[in-house]
Amino acid sequence: MVFSSNLFIFYFIPLALLGYYLAPRRGKHLVLTGLSYAFYGWANPAFGILLAFSTVVDYFCGLVIVGRNPFNGRYDAAPLPPDTPRTRAQKTAVAVSVITNLSLLGFFKYFNFAVENYDSLIGLLGIEGFQLDLALRVTLPLGISFYTFQSMSYTIDVYRGHARVLRNFIDFACYVSMFPQLVAGPIIRFSEISEQLRTRSHTLTKFARGAAFISLGLAKKILIANPCGKIADVAFDAGAIGVLDSWYGVVAYAFQIYFDFSAYTDMAIGLGLMLGFVFPKNFDSPYLAKSITEFWKRWHISLSSWLRDYLYIPLGGNRKGKRRTYVNLALVMLLGGLWHGAAWNFVIWGGFHGLLLGLERMGGKHSAYRRLPGPVRVALTFFLICISWVFFRAADLPAALAYLGAMFGLVPGTATAPLLGGLIYQPYYLGTFILAGMITWGAPQTWDWTRRLPAWKIVICLALFLISILILATQAYNPFIYFIF
Repeated sequence: MVFSSNLFIFYFIPLALLGYYLAPRRGKHLVLTGLSYAFYGWANPAFGILLAFSTVVDYFCGLVIVGRNPFNGRYDAAPLPPDTPRTRAQKTAVAVSVITNLSLLGFFKYFNFAVENYDSLIGLLGIEGFQLDLALRVTLPLGISFYTFQSMSYTIDVYRGHARVLRNFIDFACYVSMFPQLVAGPIIRFSEISEQLRTRSHTLTKFARGAAFISLGLAKKILIANPCGKIADVAFDAGAIGVLDSWYGVVAYAFQIYFDFSAYTDMAIGLGLMLGFVFPKNFDSPYLAKSITEFWKRWHISLSSWLRDYLYIPLGGNRKGKRRTYVNLALVMLLGGLWHGAAWNFVIWGGFHGLLLGLERMGGKHSAYRRLPGPVRVALTFFLICISWVFFRAADLPAALAYLGAMFGLVPGTATAPLLGGLIYQPYYLGTFILAGMITWGAPQTWDWTRRLPAWKIVICLALFLISILILATQAYNPFIYFIF
């Protein structure tokens, strides 16, 4: 079920809020869990089995970690002391949790990728009869990249002593399955929300701000991301394309993926507020970054901070010398790229960002790059990010290399260029492209803009919501990019 759909906006949200607020205090999490499983299983009910399996495993692993028999009903209320040595049982429990979740993610997300690469390698080696040639392909469950990371954070946080264990299974199931951020994030770490699961307030101020988040997110998706996506689709599917058109297409894709993903995040945060939860900020004007390092502090903050705290720092971070730091950066970004998708394009995308992060760290605070004026650094950073987005968007590696060649004039133009221009330079698309740039580099973030809601802001939100609904009724093109990750 997509957030930007009539089914979700006019039926699911009203019924979900009605059921949630009519439920007694002790029953709210049960109602929310049921609603979340209905939301998640709408496309394929079988996906709910995996979600439930991951939830059960991590729940019992968490109970074992606190050092009590999970079946006797007595558990430690306080977090484990961080400096106390962990027992073999506790280490085993956290290992079971991590291995189970990574195994689920690895099988369902990378099985097809592994089979295809194995068959390709066998074919290159000329070894006949050893290809798998499987007709069966594994279907990728929605949101598995997000909820496995989220569920793992629970057992890891309990193991580290950063959070208390949850006694109530329904409370934990509610945390893992909560529909606002279930299929495309943000990745909510347990330590960020553990106390809210125990007690939280439901206020009119929160509800109004949540409604504003939803209105603005829907507008970003329908009014900006979708038209920019059409420009990008035409450009990347053109086959042969000129220099100007190729840059127009990749910048349009940069706008599309930003407004698409931040729109989903806005709507997720807004729904959370309506349910009494305060989720952390996930975007902070990322294209205003003056370096790739700063970009990753502003883009998909929940993922970048998760990779930092649960992968980069445990690997040693920057505490084991320069060479190890560069290796850790490269490894984290390669795995981050692979997390986004089972294809070599994503590995190269992650490796490119890892290389840039390493070069920035190597240059230090006194590099020539850091002495450039701020606007120039913003422009150069965005230039590098656009190059990386080519690998993210292109269908495969040859297509990505061909598109990069077009961007730098290494591919000759074609006779179809006027026809292509007639499609992507229509006033509607060009106007949306310019508006996207103005908002990207000149407008405040939804998070900041909605802190106060005087009457004029409420009017703007209502107007944008109505316009978005009207246009939604006529748009056939309405994907959410991160649903496939």
